[in-house]
Parts: sequence; C-alpha cells; structure tokens
Amino acid sequence: MIILITGASHTGKTLLAQRMLEKYKYPYVSIDHIKMGLIRSGNTELTPEDDDKLTEYLWPIVRELIKTAIENDQNLIVEGCYIPFDWRKDFDDEYLKVIRFICLAFSDSYIETHFDDIKDHASDIESRIEDSYCRIDNIKGSNRAYIEGFKRSGEMITLIEDDYEQVISDLLKDNI
Repeated sequence: MIILITGASHTGKTLLAQRMLEKYKYPYVSIDHIKMGLIRSGNTELTPEDDDKLTEYLWPIVRELIKTAIENDQNLIVEGCYIPFDWRKDFDDEYLKVIRFICLAFSDSYIETHFDDIKDHASDIESRIEDSYCRIDNIKGSNRAYIEGFKRSGEMITLIEDDYEQVISDLLKDNI
C-alpha cells in the first residue's frame, strides 16, 4: 500500500505521515527532504521558493519511487505538497488500486478561527527555521488553490472545518 499525502502548507501533512508511520510501521518519505537534498547538493538551481517548478522537477522522481515500491510489493507513506493535481494520469489501474490518496485542506473559517493554533503547531514534527510565509492571507490562498485544483481533477479533499484532531483521528481509523 502507498499512502500519498498532500495539501497546502501548514495543514499537518507531516504530522499525519508521522502518526501513520507509528500506526502502520510503513516507511515514510518526505518530498521536502528530497527537495532539500537536491537543492543543497547542487543537483538543481531551483530554490525552496520555486513551488511550481519544483513540482515539475520533483514529481517524476517521486512518481517513479512510488512505482518501484509498488512493483516490489512494499508499503510506503509519501508526503509533500509537490504532487500535481492530475497525478493519477501517471499510473495505470494496477498501480492506482494500491495507492491511497489524502489531500488535507483547511476551510477559510477554520483558518480565521484557528490561525494562532496553525502557527503554534507549525514546528510540531519538523523545525521551520523561517516561517514568514505563514500569514492568514497566504494560508487561505494556498488552501483554496489545493481545494479547487484537486476537486477539478476529481479528487476527494479532507476538509478541516472544525476539529483538527478529530479529522486526523478519523483518517487513522480508516483501514488501509
């Protein structure tokens, strides 16, 4: 089983991946770690701010990593924001039947009501050395883009509207 977790910045993708790792004992790959390894090693001139270009650059690597895991009958959690809206086109049905897709997104009202919590929990799993991006307008815009983009592609969105911990708990209750 491949668990593919995506969503806008600060939605708790890494937290969910960590909790799934603990529950299922599946290995976990962070697309952010791949990104930073490629950037820091000089294998790309892209920077962490080049989001759209990074998706184009990283997705072929991540896609083939997923295919390799499936072909070897291995379980894997893959987490990150660099997953294109039309990601399914890159997999045939045999691959898709073993991929569980999760997209986390906040509603505008959740962001307005819980913005301080979002900021307070930004470094729960990994340290955010520089987090000036975390402004209410950026978070709202990013979440809307994920909701609209993935809905256009026919994907289900896990929309967090009220109780964050309950949503994460419910995702962990789902059998895989």
